[in-house]
Amino acid sequence: MKTGRLAVLCAAALAAVLGLTACSGFGGGGADDSGQNADTVLGNGRQSLKIISGSENQELEPILEEFSRDSGIRIEMTYQGSLDIMRELEQEETEYDAVWPASSLWLNVGDTGHKVKHAESVSISPVVFGIRQSLAEELGFVGREVSVRDILDAITAGKLKFCMTSATQSNSGASAYIGFLYALLGNPDMITEEDLESPQLQSDIQALFSGVDRSSGSSDWLKDMFLEGGYDAMVNYECLIIQANEELESRGEETLYVVYPYDGLTLADSPLGYVDHGDDKKEEAFLKLQEYLLSAEVQNEIQRTGRRTGYTGIAEENKDVFRTEWGVQPDRVLSVMKMPSTEVLFEALNLYQTDFKKPSLNIYCLDYSGSMAGEGRNQLVAAMEQLLIQENAEKNFLQASKDEVNVLILFDDRVLAEYTAVGSGGELEALYEKVKEQPTGSGTDMYIAADEALNVLQQYDLSQYTPAVILLTDGMSGGSYDAFMEHYREMGEDVPIFSIMFGDADPEQLDELAAATNARVFDGREDLIDAFRKVKGYN
Repeated sequence: MKTGRLAVLCAAALAAVLGLTACSGFGGGGADDSGQNADTVLGNGRQSLKIISGSENQELEPILEEFSRDSGIRIEMTYQGSLDIMRELEQEETEYDAVWPASSLWLNVGDTGHKVKHAESVSISPVVFGIRQSLAEELGFVGREVSVRDILDAITAGKLKFCMTSATQSNSGASAYIGFLYALLGNPDMITEEDLESPQLQSDIQALFSGVDRSSGSSDWLKDMFLEGGYDAMVNYECLIIQANEELESRGEETLYVVYPYDGLTLADSPLGYVDHGDDKKEEAFLKLQEYLLSAEVQNEIQRTGRRTGYTGIAEENKDVFRTEWGVQPDRVLSVMKMPSTEVLFEALNLYQTDFKKPSLNIYCLDYSGSMAGEGRNQLVAAMEQLLIQENAEKNFLQASKDEVNVLILFDDRVLAEYTAVGSGGELEALYEKVKEQPTGSGTDMYIAADEALNVLQQYDLSQYTPAVILLTDGMSGGSYDAFMEHYREMGEDVPIFSIMFGDADPEQLDELAAATNARVFDGREDLIDAFRKVKGYN
């Protein structure tokens, strides 16, 4: 068993996420005093609070904006992932004044220097299945308690597919995964290493994850992706299922029925803590914000967003949000699930990545046009080193599984080379040498590379994989978007085409591809390695 410090910290953090509750994924960068690098700046007061937060808290921005307006305190929100927040706290210095991560123990594990003070949970949300109403009725899930085994049976019968965040990148996915393990093992007092080695468990969990249609690195983006696609179900926070239903109902579309897997139900909280820099005025501003968020009036507003503010029910005036016709159970008493040891959690997390989840089929289209010569090419090589060299990938829980397929298509204004590796051994790491050796060429045509990616995809049974095309380009592309999309539609498969924007890439072109394939664009202009890591977390 591997026990490097980062791995152990990540596993302990995951224990925290699942044991004390958690809430969704994160994404973003820092901000200076002007807030120019923050994802969202609320208000324009001279006093400011820089908060690194989970993406699900974007729905609370109107509440934060009201506080900023009334208090004169500017709020600069930066959204990041759980591991990123943990790493930020591990740094000797952090630029943030407050952290608002998924779980209280992300703070405790990352905050080795004991910089965080005054941490308090702001809200709670269980991790649930949201299943299209008619399908839930067909499965017999409406109006009764449903077990994880019931869900597994529906998947193995070919009746249920669902979307879910990655268990190694997002708290909702990690929480659901550990809940599944406990349920499939018959809810032991504590999961052991021997339990994880059970052939029956391994068979069951692989069968369950065979039902995953699409994956995501963020719970909030999973909700948005679901709303844009024709999917049947998703695993997500109750609050995000409620928000999705509000949107679906406003469109006149079929809503989701909420299913609480009673033997594997995990929870999510939202702790807000102050990062102590020794600035009394900052601390005073933080305490004002926290007092505001925990006040009875604002807690009631937070409940109106679909979040719970306790473990034993919802205020009567808010039950119209937690609608029983959607399967929501406002009076359900929630309890915290017990967690295995740090070492067992770490082993479970690695097994998810390497053995349990549906294998990925990643096609990387890498731009070697002339404009990438020099620094651009160097950054590309460094980024791929973090994904292809498994010792590096393991640090971020991005290592390949034994059945994973990775394809590299190197291009400029034509396809320069194409390489394929299956599994996680030397064949995969040998691709790194190909990346290092390839010289830059001339013009740029990302569509010719993406079109070749479609040809590659058609060689596989995509039902056995979680497929994705990951496109990097640094310039305005030639080629034909219309011709490419005609080929894409003819293929008839739901394959996201993620893009990493770099250099002078045209964001309109990349956004157009992402919108057409229900994917997203990652900005690699400041940190290309980080962008590659994040896009891999979505697959």
